[in-house]
Amino acid sequence: MKVLIGYDGSRSSDKALDDLQKAGLREAGVEALIMSVAEVWMPPPRSTNGDGFSEEDYPKIVNEWSQARLRAAESLIHEAETLSLHAKERVLAAHPDWKVSSTAAHGSPAWEILARADEFKPDLIVVGSQGRNAISRILLGSISQKVLTEAKCSVRIARGRIEVDPSSSRIVVGFDGSPGSKMAVKQVVSRSWGKQAEVCLVAAVDSLVPTAIGRFIPPVTDIIKEEALIEVNSIRALAESSILELEDAGLTVKLDIQDGNPKQILVEHAADWHADCIFIGAHSYTAVERYLIGSTSTAVAERAPCSVEVVRGVPV
Repeated sequence: MKVLIGYDGSRSSDKALDDLQKAGLREAGVEALIMSVAEVWMPPPRSTNGDGFSEEDYPKIVNEWSQARLRAAESLIHEAETLSLHAKERVLAAHPDWKVSSTAAHGSPAWEILARADEFKPDLIVVGSQGRNAISRILLGSISQKVLTEAKCSVRIARGRIEVDPSSSRIVVGFDGSPGSKMAVKQVVSRSWGKQAEVCLVAAVDSLVPTAIGRFIPPVTDIIKEEALIEVNSIRALAESSILELEDAGLTVKLDIQDGNPKQILVEHAADWHADCIFIGAHSYTAVERYLIGSTSTAVAERAPCSVEVVRGVPV
């Protein structure tokens, strides 16, 4: 399994490194690449052939300013290299059997991570939920959101703890019987969760609500109740094979079907149950999927009290 980890030295990214110990990743066969990105754009290179920056074309003060900017940018790039090496040491200390490497780049962090993912072809990208600046700490960071919506592989928005909780893992899987949710189940099965790990398949039945007039018309209310019961029974039937699959992997499993919006239900259940992670399946790589991810998975990732993993592709 190949894992690309975005690291910027923030408290959130430190938590993401600790969260790797609660992600169920196996101790053998994992290749991890840690990437730090300096959010700077280098000045144009000096040149005498007319294609780049030529000092002779500008006043002395402009050249001095350019050199100062260059030194500052190089310092930030060196800091990114140091951060990635520091993160590499931390990951190796916790996972000595992993093959871990580090790299640094400069530019837009989200785009650099996505570009490296196209080269490295990871099965999973791990990023912290928030960045280093004050604005990104208010909501889901813009970098995390960009990676979540644009990546071609699974993405884990990590909210770990600086000190890893030694208790058994609790995993919530958003389940609706779709191929995406079944793929999320398979991803959970492919991991190594240790003893006494628990999984809860959470299904949200967003039933129709009768209008004010409809509440006084018995046939309308009866139809809505009947439709909701059909949907609940359908989800129970669809979940049977997934429950068996999870139990065969040694996990304790339960199914919880609630009435309401899945964005709210998943977050509330994870909070009440003290879950370590929510797994949500993605369906395809189309523009439609990116819209759905934006409206559902990003909403859950933004509000969840735990890590959220959006699953794409076949588990390795």
